[in-house]
Amino acid sequence: MKTYQKILILLLVQLFCFQQFSIAQDTLTVVKSSGEKSIAQDTLTSEKPSRKKFKAQDTLNVVKPARKKFMAEPLKATMMAVALPGLGQIYNRKYWKIPVVYAGFGGLIYSIGFNSKQYTTYVRAYQDFTDETKETDSYVELIPAPQQSYDPVVYPSTYDPPTAQNYKDQMIRMMDSYKRYRDLSYIGIAAWYLVSVLDANVDASLFNFDMSDNLDLTMAPVQLSMPGGYLGAGLNVSLKINF
Repeated sequence: MKTYQKILILLLVQLFCFQQFSIAQDTLTVVKSSGEKSIAQDTLTSEKPSRKKFKAQDTLNVVKPARKKFMAEPLKATMMAVALPGLGQIYNRKYWKIPVVYAGFGGLIYSIGFNSKQYTTYVRAYQDFTDETKETDSYVELIPAPQQSYDPVVYPSTYDPPTAQNYKDQMIRMMDSYKRYRDLSYIGIAAWYLVSVLDANVDASLFNFDMSDNLDLTMAPVQLSMPGGYLGAGLNVSLKINF
């Protein structure tokens, strides 16, 4: 064969192989529709799966309800304070007032005990002072003066009636004084109890009171009445509170 014939045969063989390779491709491409015309290509493309890992999400979102704002009720706070002192202050969330409430009751109870003890001591001393029994001498601890001047039972020869009467009057005054303070302490407990109840009621009533910033302080010159019916210039200060 001649050389050009060999070259022609070789070209034909290569052309034949190229067409076979081109026909073997089977790919599919999907093109989204747009304003322009798209050409449908029937091709199939093999792509490797992505290595990105997807985590399984199995969660439940729980929406917490809105926290309800505390609204104190005056009647409830009053009834709780009546039932137990300090309970109304706990209901109003004013915990710092609880020690104040019980400190007041503690002081008044101590006052009752102290005055009652002193009153009983002077009553016994007065009874021992006025009787005629030598063994009853509890008044000696309360009277620093010598017994010779006021004790007719033990020292009848040196007994001085005016001195004895003076000590009797002193003991009576001390008895009345301690008795009065004891009774006032009882009244004080009742008053302090009412104050704690009133505080719980007022505190609950003003718990949700909205104090706005609309406070106005105005200073303006005015005419003030002077003695004799005359009018003079002056300065008036007024405070206006808007609710």
